[in-house]
Amino acid sequence: MMIIKKLFFLLLILVSGNQLIAQKYFTKTGEVSFFSHAPMEDIKAVSNTGSSVLDASNGKLQWAVLIKSFAFTKALMQEHFNENYMESTQFPKAKFTGTIDNMTAIDLKKDGEYNAQVSGILEIHGKEKKITTNAKFLVAKGKIIATSIFKVYLADYGIEIPSVVKDKIAKEVEISIKSNYELLDKM
Repeated sequence: MMIIKKLFFLLLILVSGNQLIAQKYFTKTGEVSFFSHAPMEDIKAVSNTGSSVLDASNGKLQWAVLIKSFAFTKALMQEHFNENYMESTQFPKAKFTGTIDNMTAIDLKKDGEYNAQVSGILEIHGKEKKITTNAKFLVAKGKIIATSIFKVYLADYGIEIPSVVKDKIAKEVEISIKSNYELLDKM
């Protein structure tokens, strides 16, 4: 009888563990872009190497992107971005750790479009700041696409703009994020 109880308990743990894994979603190809509008010149860059994990059981969300992975249309912009502004050797990643505050209103197993409120800590250039923003989840035929657009102030993250180019670079940058999530056990 004791062996049956142990086997039952082991089976229960395995089934529970499998359900927990099935609730985690992941991407290694998340798109992160930013746009800065200034009177002299617009600045835009894109990275398709963002990684993210979403735990649907509790709404916890993590994001990371390598700063050097951002591609610009002008090589000189990319060089200045990495060396002068972001100091990407010293601060190689931007990270977000937070929660989808209304996760109970989002059904990732049912087709539909869901509005989400996300809050957490955004770390850029070695500085952390609490942010709250909106996101959308589009669920269609088993695929999950999450998008969000929000703004950050460079000064909040210790990114200084030299007076020589202060008219070329905006103090506020718009960040766009797009994730195509897959179940963790499929990857």
